[in-house]
Amino acid sequence: MKRFIYIITDRNRNNLHVGLTSDLLKTLDFYKQMPTLFFDSAQQLNRLVYFEEINSEDMAMERFKYVSTFTRPQKEKLIRAVNKEWIDLTGALNMENNMRVRPMLRPSIGSARRSVTF
Repeated sequence: MKRFIYIITDRNRNNLHVGLTSDLLKTLDFYKQMPTLFFDSAQQLNRLVYFEEINSEDMAMERFKYVSTFTRPQKEKLIRAVNKEWIDLTGALNMENNMRVRPMLRPSIGSARRSVTF
């Protein structure tokens, strides 16, 4: 089963929270529904800035324990290695998920061209 290690932050990048989940979109939705669960409204954790997908549950737990021990500069270096501008990755993740689930509404042009014979 796939596991995700993620780092989520607030709009001012004051807090960096490391988490482990099996359903990243559901976890991000939980943070949206409960914005003041961990912090006050000014420090809502709502920006996904880093995530890793790991196939093994044991390896994911080991990686989570390892990343959780990082200092703030180490976490920032990890984030900047893949997301230099600290862009919120939630939108891209939602778009990718919709592309996987979305049924094909019409046949592609390439397949229609192949079926026409003269």
